Amino acid sequence: MIWCVLMIGLLLTETSAHPGFFTSIGQMTDLIHTEKDLVTSLKDYIRAEEDKLEQIKKWAEKLDGLTNTATKDPEGFVGHPVNAFKLMKRLNTEWSELENLVLKDMADGFISNLTIQRQYFPNDEDQVGAAKALFRLQDTYNLDTDTISKGNLPGVKHKSFLTAEDCFELGKVAYTEADYYHTELWMEQALTQLEEGEVSTTDKVSVLDYLSYAVYQQGDLHKALSLTKKLLELDPEHQRANGNLRYFEYIMTKEKDTNKSTSGDQSDQKTTLKRKGIAVDYLPERRKYEMLCRGEGIKMTPRRQKKLFCRYHDGNRNPKFILAPVKQEDEWDKPRIIRYHDIISDAEIEIVKDLAKPRLSRATVHDPETGKLTTAQYRVSKSAWLAGYEDPVVSKINMRIQDLTGLDVSTAEELQVANYGVGGQYEPHFDFARKDEPDAFRELGTGNRIATWLFYMSDVSAGGATVFPEVGASVWPKKGTAVFWYNLFASGEGDYSTRHAACPVLVGNKWVSNKWLHERGQEFRRPCTLSELE
Repeated sequence: MIWCVLMIGLLLTETSAHPGFFTSIGQMTDLIHTEKDLVTSLKDYIRAEEDKLEQIKKWAEKLDGLTNTATKDPEGFVGHPVNAFKLMKRLNTEWSELENLVLKDMADGFISNLTIQRQYFPNDEDQVGAAKALFRLQDTYNLDTDTISKGNLPGVKHKSFLTAEDCFELGKVAYTEADYYHTELWMEQALTQLEEGEVSTTDKVSVLDYLSYAVYQQGDLHKALSLTKKLLELDPEHQRANGNLRYFEYIMTKEKDTNKSTSGDQSDQKTTLKRKGIAVDYLPERRKYEMLCRGEGIKMTPRRQKKLFCRYHDGNRNPKFILAPVKQEDEWDKPRIIRYHDIISDAEIEIVKDLAKPRLSRATVHDPETGKLTTAQYRVSKSAWLAGYEDPVVSKINMRIQDLTGLDVSTAEELQVANYGVGGQYEPHFDFARKDEPDAFRELGTGNRIATWLFYMSDVSAGGATVFPEVGASVWPKKGTAVFWYNLFASGEGDYSTRHAACPVLVGNKWVSNKWLHERGQEFRRPCTLSELE
């Protein structure tokens, strides 16, 4: 078909992107300083060019006056021996000096600095990752493109706008990923801004070209036809649009004949499902997960709420906490999620972050088939692992967890520090290994993950909650606090209600650290019960 042939050309102009790229806030702030350094270098170059032009300008003004005088009476002017000498001197020496000045490249310093800094620049994959983070936030928090484009996000300190060109580029990223749902949204936003009179290097014809195809791919043939006609009004000779117009009209004629023998309801339902933009890897629980991220979760009944308490906890008469008990709060009843307040100091947080920053790399998950660590699209963050022997603060934190939980940390995994930048998330998952994953932690030799301890090491301006879709719980980040829950029942069976997720960070940045405690060493600290689900 004409459509297929013509659209291949459009597809080939795009570059493929690495899926799931994520950059931490730490790296982003480094880029800010890099760009600031480049701006300073650019200003130095501009000043050097201005100084150079000022010298040339003075030379030109001097010679302009001199030549004006000389040309009025050339013979009389060169008849003066001094003028004759200076003319020879200027043409033989000074004009050569001026030539050297004009040819002097003042950009050497700037280009050298730019070349050095370029190794730290983001690439195409990074740009795609940033765009996909915006799509993720858009879907999770029900944000329309106009809200994002105008920068009207909750908790923002530095408001920023998207130009029509920015919106067009976002649409192109979605298009390259065959994500026609977001392609349509962002191309429409670009078109709206252009029609409102925004001056841009992006033209309506290009926007409509992408938009009409995205709409067609989602099953709205009538709208695709209308957009194509609109494109042809602007550019009647547009080859692809003319081919598409003929193709659309042919398809519509064919569909009219087909619809006579099919149910209109079924056809409408099919189109509606396509236009919802549901991803191929759509999780059945995603709707519930995203509602919890927005704070629209299941509300606990008053009867259950009455069973939640705040208390002072001394770690079961632990000498360290008898005189200075910690503040403990029940966040949820089943599974029991407990928050500890003021449990890690700002000074300790900064030490942990400083230790982790040089090692931050793409966070990994356990592959249930191989039992080894690997990256995954559903976990988008940067993490590092800290051992207790590396710093007294890490060792002290580990012992604090042991004293408060009563569990042995000698068989626990190292302290994992994670940084979630804008769009950073960890989709619904279990911390423990299920029965169909017998090799998940075999290499550790410490059994399954019995419990999770999670420190919140920063406040988050918007988003970033820890949610439990199975039960409807949402736990919001609060700097200096920690939450704790058991992943396994005392019997050793997994508690499937602990399936949880880290919601995308909408505004700001999220630092957490967690300790996964394992079964070995807990035999007498948390004895088995006779019931499988206790």
